[in-house]
Amino acid sequence: MKKQHFLVALTLYIGAVLYLAITTPISPHEAKLLYASHNIAAILLQWSEEHVPGFFGLRIFFIFFGFLSIWLFYELSRRHFKKREDAYLATFIFMLLPGIITASTMANIGIIVLPLVLLFVLLYEKGETVWLPFILLALFFIHEASIIFFVALLFYGMIYKDKKLIIVASAFLLVFIYLAKGINIGGRPTGHFAEIFGLYATLFSPLVFLYFFYTMYRILLRGKKNLIWYISFTAFAFSLLLSIRQRIYLTDFAPYVLPAVVLMLDQFNHSIRVRLPEFQRWYRRGFYVVMAFLLLSAMIIVFHQTLYNMMPNPEQHFAKRIYKPYYLVKNLKSKGINCFDTDSKRERYQLRYYGIHSCETKQ
Repeated sequence: MKKQHFLVALTLYIGAVLYLAITTPISPHEAKLLYASHNIAAILLQWSEEHVPGFFGLRIFFIFFGFLSIWLFYELSRRHFKKREDAYLATFIFMLLPGIITASTMANIGIIVLPLVLLFVLLYEKGETVWLPFILLALFFIHEASIIFFVALLFYGMIYKDKKLIIVASAFLLVFIYLAKGINIGGRPTGHFAEIFGLYATLFSPLVFLYFFYTMYRILLRGKKNLIWYISFTAFAFSLLLSIRQRIYLTDFAPYVLPAVVLMLDQFNHSIRVRLPEFQRWYRRGFYVVMAFLLLSAMIIVFHQTLYNMMPNPEQHFAKRIYKPYYLVKNLKSKGINCFDTDSKRERYQLRYYGIHSCETKQ
């Protein structure tokens, strides 16, 4: 991908992210963060909501972390690809992923964790170890699911005989166990294994996820296993194992699997460039199909509000939980009603954001 094409795409992307952040009503997850959570994402959301008005104010920190993630991913790609055009293409694919677009425009813990993961890998590969302990401490305190990250570091350190990494990762894991921190595991097996594939398909887009799965498997069998692969594969494997027993939250695993875009493009380049031009045709066609579906997924997210308003039955739209309370509030306020009762706790939080409280509370 040429530099000028990438810059045009980046400009359009920034405009699309800002448009989504300004026009998309508060989501159920954001409403819960705002009124019923106390993690770092909730603190940032509450502070920005207090000081910056509107939907954009809610998400200003998360937009920043989203753009920071793209810049760090580009810097990481520069180290993995000899050609700058490949780094541009990898970054273009990365920023078009549905998971990146939505995470950059809606408050969530994942987009805070992602730049820390990218920064750790980047500094580790450069040999700049001074700041690594601080990044690890930040991940430890910010994200309960970062136990996955420390397990991956332990595996990598053991395979490549990095004694410092083994000691540090082991120490953090022991603290996780001592404090009983980490991902909650419990309940009876409920069979969410099929569901997890649907979640990853929405995170990557369906065809990109298929290639992600292929890349993880191919490298497992006979590829070079670098730090990114250990982090991504460990998170992916843990999510599959846990999904057999319980429902998982994608924000626990997404920050650790998304950097694998570097590996995916590297695998594709290796597959196509070892072949003569006449045998590259089908690979290129497959790439164009995958990119077409990725662009379509990105367009659906960017113009989801228009699609919601056009649908004859909005209840079937994936964003109904965002827009149903929003349009309900508009209808209530047009009638001079300032209270409403609902059985959904998260919907009550959404209505509260718009100034609509429970009628039972007012009595």
